[in-house]
Amino acid sequence: MKAFGLSPYLSVFTTRRMAVMLFLGISSGLPLPLSSGTLQAWLTVSGLDLGMIGVFSLVGIPYTIKFLWSPVMDRFIPPFFGRRRGWILLTQFLLLITISSMGLISPQKTPFLIAVIAMMMAFLSASQDIAIDAYRTDVLESTERGVGVAIFIAGYRIGMLIGGGLALIMSEHMGWHNTYIFMALIMVIGIIGAFVGEEPDSGTVAPKSLKEAVYGPLVNFFLNKKAWLFILLIILYKLGDAYAGTLTTAFLLRGAGFSPTEVGTINKGMGLIATILGALFGGAIMVRLGLFRSLLFFGLLQMVSNFSFMVLAWAGKNYPIMIFAIAFENISGGMGSAAFVALIMALCNKKYSATQFALLSSIAALGRVFVSPSAGYVVNSVGWVIFFFLTAITALPGLLLLIKLKGEIEILKR
Repeated sequence: MKAFGLSPYLSVFTTRRMAVMLFLGISSGLPLPLSSGTLQAWLTVSGLDLGMIGVFSLVGIPYTIKFLWSPVMDRFIPPFFGRRRGWILLTQFLLLITISSMGLISPQKTPFLIAVIAMMMAFLSASQDIAIDAYRTDVLESTERGVGVAIFIAGYRIGMLIGGGLALIMSEHMGWHNTYIFMALIMVIGIIGAFVGEEPDSGTVAPKSLKEAVYGPLVNFFLNKKAWLFILLIILYKLGDAYAGTLTTAFLLRGAGFSPTEVGTINKGMGLIATILGALFGGAIMVRLGLFRSLLFFGLLQMVSNFSFMVLAWAGKNYPIMIFAIAFENISGGMGSAAFVALIMALCNKKYSATQFALLSSIAALGRVFVSPSAGYVVNSVGWVIFFFLTAITALPGLLLLIKLKGEIEILKR
């Protein structure tokens, strides 16, 4: 590999920080399915009313409003392990207890108690995400961000796979109660990661008051004269990718005519692997390309990947094109996600990273929230081929804005 000049760029993968990113990624991804999809499966098997099961979807609210309490985690420092690792370890221990307690009660007998504990789990999981996002932002050097994010994404996906697919398989063999207790023990992986990780630079001073922790992040961010343009970029950069993804499964089933088994195996199974590989490959490339060129290159790949689905829509049920389109879309999406998260990290001030990252990541979802509901109507009006063409065009404003902000992005060294 030295002959091709790759060795210096891949060596960053072998550091202790990257191992910590992997462990924390698993810890972050594990609780989400346990309070959503996996829990829904348990409630369904237990015979709960469908109306009651639908209400359980409200459990996910903490993930969407986590920026509301992120200032608390910027302002206050736990009495152990420091400002960032202290909060990570506290939420992890509480998650271990909460997930274990789910295995000790019955949905049939105490559905309300299950709902309360599930909400607590989601709150603690969202809080863990706040602390980990801040820790990752503070501890990684600018040259490590792409790789660090990539490895974290890989760990996160593994955690979701454990809490989702593996938990469902285990439930058939050892029962739901034992499954949840076993899943709780998996949290030990993240606890180990927090223990062995280094605390970020102690020279960063925490906000002196809760008021400063609330207003300081906004004041600090808008000191940048291009702050509004960066907010717009955050909304637009992944918009085309997200717009196409809104109806990908529906297209493969109804539009292209593939079976649920084929879609589950190729789109979900191979897609997961492709996303992880894309993130890791993108992280390695970022070490060499830098942030701006990575965002531009990966963004172009994301846009072109939408055209591959347009070709599949035109060709119909074609397995080689399907496999290529799904692999291409997930690899480019993984690469784009690694660069995008690295951008958000670069925009954060370490003094307020918990709040700024939580706010900016929430803003990133705005475009998807407002555009996605129109997808079905567009397909009904113009068909699948034109729909995927339009999703690719949707990526252009973000890329043009990215080019406009080239100078500002290239000097981001926080």
